[in-house]
Amino acid sequence: MAHAPTSTPTSTPPPTSTPTASTAATPAATGAGPAPRGRLASALRAHALTRLLPFAVFAAVLVPPALTLWPGTAWPDALTVDLSGPLGGASDWIIDNRDSHPLFLYFFGHISNAVVLCVRAVYLVLLGAGWAGVTAAAGLIAWRVAGVRLALTAVASIAVCGLLGMWVPTMQTLALMVVAVVVSVVLGALLGLAAGLSDRLYRALRPVLDTMQVLPAFAYLLPVVLIFGIGVPAAVLATVVYAAPPMARLTALGLREADRGVMEAVTSLGTTARQRLLSARLPLARTQLLLGLNQTIMMALSMAVIASVIGAGGLGDRVYQALASVDVGAALAAGLPIVLLAVVLDRVTAAAGSGSGPAASGTSPSGTSPSGTGGDAGGRLRGAWVGPGRTGWVLVAVAAVAVALAGRLAGRLNWPGSWTVAIAEPVNGAVDWMTAHLYSGVPVVGGTADWAGRFTTWVLDPLRGGLQGLPWWALLLVVAALALAIGTWRTALTAVLALALTGVLGVWNPSLDTLSQVLAAVVVTLVIGFATGVAAARSRRVEALLRPVLDVFQTLPQFVYLIPVVALFGVGRAPAVAAAVVYALPAVVRITTQGLREVDASALESARSLGATGGQQLRQVQLPLAGPALRLAVNQGVVLVLAVVIIGGLVGGGALGYSVVFGLAQGDLATGLVAGAAIVCLGLLLDRVSQPTERAGADRKGA
Repeated sequence: MAHAPTSTPTSTPPPTSTPTASTAATPAATGAGPAPRGRLASALRAHALTRLLPFAVFAAVLVPPALTLWPGTAWPDALTVDLSGPLGGASDWIIDNRDSHPLFLYFFGHISNAVVLCVRAVYLVLLGAGWAGVTAAAGLIAWRVAGVRLALTAVASIAVCGLLGMWVPTMQTLALMVVAVVVSVVLGALLGLAAGLSDRLYRALRPVLDTMQVLPAFAYLLPVVLIFGIGVPAAVLATVVYAAPPMARLTALGLREADRGVMEAVTSLGTTARQRLLSARLPLARTQLLLGLNQTIMMALSMAVIASVIGAGGLGDRVYQALASVDVGAALAAGLPIVLLAVVLDRVTAAAGSGSGPAASGTSPSGTSPSGTGGDAGGRLRGAWVGPGRTGWVLVAVAAVAVALAGRLAGRLNWPGSWTVAIAEPVNGAVDWMTAHLYSGVPVVGGTADWAGRFTTWVLDPLRGGLQGLPWWALLLVVAALALAIGTWRTALTAVLALALTGVLGVWNPSLDTLSQVLAAVVVTLVIGFATGVAAARSRRVEALLRPVLDVFQTLPQFVYLIPVVALFGVGRAPAVAAAVVYALPAVVRITTQGLREVDASALESARSLGATGGQQLRQVQLPLAGPALRLAVNQGVVLVLAVVIIGGLVGGGALGYSVVFGLAQGDLATGLVAGAAIVCLGLLLDRVSQPTERAGADRKGA
C-alpha cells in the first residue's frame, strides 16, 4: 500500500506510460464505433467469467462443509484465538524488568539517553540563537532555496508563532522534530538503499513498511511507552516509526527507476558498483530523495499532537490540554504554529526537490533539466550535488550567526511579551455562535445535527447492519470475488486472509462496524475529492484558490479540528466520518488534479481537433489516461481515512478506534494491539480490493 500519513501526501504520482495521441485519442474522441467497443466489453466479460468460474466451483465445494461445522452467521468461536494471555504476560514482564534487565539497562537505556541529549542540545541551540537568529536563519535558508517570496513567508510564519505567544513551545516542538526527522531520514534512507539495490530485500521490506504506515499511531504508542516510559524518548521513537517509511519507499523508488541509458553509459566506462551508486544512482534519485524528506517532515509534524499524549511537550501538549478543556481558541492558537511550520518546510523541501530556487544548479532557466545524454548527463549529475553555490550557503550561515550574536548582545533572546496577540477569546466566540445558530433550527435545510442524524440513520446504520447481518462465509466469498475480479488469486487470498484474521483475533463485529464507517467516509471523500480535483485541473484560478485551503487542511493536526466537528455535528459515528473526510480530502484532490494535468497534451489536442467537447475530453481522454493517478487517489483516501479511525473513536466512533484508545489509556496491551492489528488487516483488505494488480492489468490488456 502506497503511503500517506498523513500523512497525507502532496507527492506527485509516479510517472506512468501514456498512450500516444493516436492510440489514446482515436477511440475516445472519434467514438470508434459500437462494434469495437462491444467486442472489447464482451472480451472483458468473458475474461471475468473465466476467472470467476473456478472460484464458484471452489466455493460450492467448501461452503457446505463450513456450514455443517460452524453454523450461524457470526464468526465461529472455534476459529477465534485469545491473545490476551500472551500479550498480558509480555506487558507484565516488561514492567517487572524495565529497571533491572540488561536489555533495558545497556541497550534501550542508552538509546533513551542519546535521544534526550540530542533533543536537549538542539533546543539549547535554538534558545541560544534567540528569536532574531531563528527567524533570520529561516528566512535566509528559504531565500537561498526558493527565492524572496518564500523567504518572506518563512519570516512571517516564524513571527506569527511568537505573536501567538507560542515561541518557547514552538522551539520545543522544533527541537523534537529535528531529531526525529534526522533519525527518520537516516533510517529510511538506509532501508530504501537496501531495498533499491536488492529485489529480495525490497519484497521483504514492503509488508513491513505497509504495516508501519497503516498501523495506527496509538497502537504502537503503548509498546513504546512500556519500553521507554513516558517522555521525550518514547515520543521521538514513535514519530520515527511513523515518519521513516515514506523516506524508505521513495529512496527505493528513486534508485530502482534510475535512467537506464545513463546507467548503461556509466557501466560501459568500467565503474564499480560503489562508483555507480555514488556517481549515478543517487544523483539521479535526487528528486525522489528530497520528496521523501518532504513527506517525512510532514508526517513527523502530524505526530506532534499525538506524541504529546506520551510526554512530548511543546505545541502538541498545548493543543492536547486545550482540547481536554474544550477550549477551541487555545487549541487553535497552539495548532496554528504547527500548520505554519509544516507549510514553510513543505515549500522549502518541495522547492529543493524541483530545483526551482536560486540554489538550483544544472537546470535551465525554466527550471527543467537540459536534454541530452553522455557529457550533458555527467554535468547534470555533478550539478545536482555540487553546483556553484557553496559560497552562497557560507554567506547564509555567516549572516544567520551574525544576527543571532547581535540579538544575544542586545539581550533579546526571548520573544518580547508585549508583542503577542490573544486569539482564544474571539475564536471561542465564533465557535459559540456556530453552535448556537448552525447546530439546529436552521430553516429549510435543517441544522448540522440533523444532517448527522440523517447520515447515521440512512447510511451508517444500514451499512453496518448489512455487513454484520451477512453470514461470515458469505462476506469472505464477496471479498474474494471482488478481489479476484480485479486482481489475481494471490490478491484474493490476501484479502480473504486479512478479513478472516479479524475474526480469528476475536474482533469480527467491531471490525465490520469500523469497515462500514471507513467505506462511507471513503465514498464521500472520493465523490467530493474527484469533483474538486477535476475543477482544479480545468481551472488554474480554482487551483490557486484551493491551494492554501488544502495546505491548512493537510497540515492541521488531527486533534485540532475534532472540536469544531463535534461542535457542529455532536458526538457519534457521523462526526467521526466527517473528521476522516476532512483529513483525507486534500490528498485525493491534489493527486486527482496532478494526474489530470499530466495527461498527454497531444492526446487532448487530437481530441479537440476531432471536435470533442470539454466534457467528452474529460470522460473519454483525461479520466482514462489518468487511471493510475485516480487509483492512487483511492489508495491514499483509504489509508488516510483509516489513520483517523482512532481519532474518530474519541468522538463517538466506537468500534476498533475506541478499543485502541482504551488500550492505551488503561495500559492494556492486548486490547490495543489486537484492535490495531485488525485495523491493519482492514487496510490491507481495502487496498487489495481497490487496487488492480499489474498482472491483472496485463491480462485485461491482452483480452
